[in-house]
Amino acid sequence: MGIVEVSGLCKAYPAFRLKEVSFSLEGGKITGFIGRNGAGKSTTIKAMLNLIHADSGNVSFFGMPLWGNEAAIKRRIGYSTGAVCWYPRKTIREILEVTRGFYQSWDEEACRNYRTLFGLDENKRPMDLSEGMKVKFNLLLALSHRAEVLILDEPTSGLDPFSRDELLELFGTLKERGVTILFSTHITSDLERCADSILYIRKGEIRAACPKTAFLRIHGQTEETLEEVFLRLEREARE
Repeated sequence: MGIVEVSGLCKAYPAFRLKEVSFSLEGGKITGFIGRNGAGKSTTIKAMLNLIHADSGNVSFFGMPLWGNEAAIKRRIGYSTGAVCWYPRKTIREILEVTRGFYQSWDEEACRNYRTLFGLDENKRPMDLSEGMKVKFNLLLALSHRAEVLILDEPTSGLDPFSRDELLELFGTLKERGVTILFSTHITSDLERCADSILYIRKGEIRAACPKTAFLRIHGQTEETLEEVFLRLEREARE
């Protein structure tokens, strides 16, 4: 059993359906979540966090079902989207003061360290930040309460190459500490570098959920990169 288990997750919209999504996340591993825009990555992530209500299916963290244990589970996990879209006129310092009150495990030293690493000015407001700095701020909030699982939707979106490199190094450090990471991305070179496993979704259905080496062996051709494999699979699906 994985530290996170998703089983038979379904969600129907008028123009899109998430179809029986099932996968597990192994503790202390990094899983890259890939798929085209509109394939269902964000819908899956939001459904597994109960940010949208799934029509059916089950999700568990740490051996506990999400439904009935949501508050306890969310104190132990971190979630970040590609941008901050709330409290835009409050300063970073004010938002941190409010947020730390929700977590008994809040680590003030870690918060200071990440704030320094990300170069965030406490006196600025989210509305004053660049898109890349908004990503860093949201990651700061996700990382400062010693989360055991990080679920990140496009965390490298808007980051310059140097900042992306720093973030991937941070992922490696967190993995060494036993943190489980799921992150969606279109930048497959990031996955080449740091992912242990690949979760591949197409049109609302999971097409692969396996170690990266197995994904390349099963779906790849000689000397293909992960990006080349992904692009070929998508082209073949259109034919």
